[in-house]
Amino acid sequence: MTTATRVTETGGRNATTRHIPPRRALAVGMPSVPAPKGWRWSPLTELARLESGHTPSRRHPEYWGGTIPWIGIQDAKAHNGQRIEDTQEHTNTLGIENSSARVLPENTVCLSRTASVGYVIVMGRPMATSQDFVNWVCSKALDFNFLKYLFITEGDGLLRFASGAVHQTIYFPEVKAFHVCHPSLAEQQRIVAILDEALEGIATAKVNAEKCLQAARALFASHLESTFVRQRRGWQRSGVAETCDVFADGDWVESKDQSPSGVRLIQTGNVGEGVFKNRPEKARYISEATFSRLRCTEIFAGDVLISRLPDPVGRSCVLPDTGERMITAVDCTIVRFDRKKLTPAFFIYYSQSREYLRAVRALTTGTTRDRISRSSLGQIEVPTPPLSDQERIVAELDVLSTETQELASIYQRKIDVLDVLKESLLHEAFTGKL
Repeated sequence: MTTATRVTETGGRNATTRHIPPRRALAVGMPSVPAPKGWRWSPLTELARLESGHTPSRRHPEYWGGTIPWIGIQDAKAHNGQRIEDTQEHTNTLGIENSSARVLPENTVCLSRTASVGYVIVMGRPMATSQDFVNWVCSKALDFNFLKYLFITEGDGLLRFASGAVHQTIYFPEVKAFHVCHPSLAEQQRIVAILDEALEGIATAKVNAEKCLQAARALFASHLESTFVRQRRGWQRSGVAETCDVFADGDWVESKDQSPSGVRLIQTGNVGEGVFKNRPEKARYISEATFSRLRCTEIFAGDVLISRLPDPVGRSCVLPDTGERMITAVDCTIVRFDRKKLTPAFFIYYSQSREYLRAVRALTTGTTRDRISRSSLGQIEVPTPPLSDQERIVAELDVLSTETQELASIYQRKIDVLDVLKESLLHEAFTGKL
C-alpha cells in the first residue's frame, strides 16, 4: 500500500458525545440553535476527510532533508490565515514510510490544535504535518477556503474546545465531533470571493497604517539620538551613582508578606521604557506592620526606578504621585537624583538612547536570564550638561514626544478600527448576513 492510499489514523478514540455550543459556525456535537436560512449544520467529517500528522524520528537524520515539505508550528505561525508553499523543514519518502506521517494533497486545511491553538493554513502543494495539527481534505461539498475562513472567524473561541492543565490541546474526540454550519457550495464560493477581496484590502490598509506607526516612532527615536550626539561635546560626564542623593536596591518581599492593602509594592512590570505603567488591577501591597518589620525603603513621587531585568534591561521611569505610600521590589534600583546635577526627566530621555542601552548591555550578565547589578548600573556614565541645557533639551523633546504620541495614536486607532471591521465582516459572513 502506498502512502497516498494509507488508511487514516487519527488517535483511535471515538467522537465525544458531549456538546459545546457554537460561537458562530463551529460546534462540538449537533447544536440546538437553528441554522440561518439556506444554511444547515453538518458533521465536518461528512464534508471533509480528517487526517492527523506526525513527526518522523529525529534520531534518524536520514528521514530529514528531502523534498517533502513538513509543516511545524513555526510554519503555521509565519503563514497564519494564508496559503503555504514551502516549509522550514523537509522530510522524504523514507521518513514518511517509517512514521505515521502522510503526504496530504494540495488545498488541505490545517488547524493547529496543541499549545498554540488556532493557527490556520492551506497547503499550496502536497505536504505532511506534525502531530500538532488536525488536517481536513475537503470533499466537493465544502470549499476549502470557506473552511479556512470558518476556522479563522472562531479566533480565540477555538480554545473552548481545548483542555489540559499545562498546555491547552484540542483532542481528537472533540475534533471528530466538530459540526459546521454551511450553505450550498455556490453560496460558500460567493462568500469566499467577498472575503478574499475585502480582507485583502483590510490587510493592505493595516500594513500601511503599521508602517506609518513605526515611522512616527522612528522619527522621535532619530531626533532623540541626534540630540545627544550633536550636543554632547563639552558636556561633563558622571557615573549614575555620583549624581544621586539615594542609590539603593528595592526590597525583598516574599509572597507571604503581601496583604490586600497597605503600602503598595511597585514591581519591574510597572517600569516601562520612559513611562510608569500603573496597572492598578495588578497592584500588590504589604501591611504597615510588615513595612516596619522589614525596614523597607519608601519611594516617593519624582524618584527614578531602573529595572535590572528585561525587556530591555535598564529601562527606567519617573515615579508619579499615585496618592499611595510605596516601596519597590528588589529587581528595581531606586535613584533619587541630586537635582543640582541631573534632572530625572533628562535622565529618562537619555536612558532611551542607543549609547545608554549599549552601556547597559555591556554590563549585563546571566546564564538563563539577563540582569544587571546595582553596582554596574552605578558605573554607567551619563552626560551632565548645565541645568539650563538639560531643561531646554527636555522641553524640546517633550514637544516632539507629544506630537509623536498623538500621531502614533491616530495610526493605532486606524489599526484598531481595521481589526474591528475584519471581525465584523467575518461575523456577518458566518451568521448568514453577508
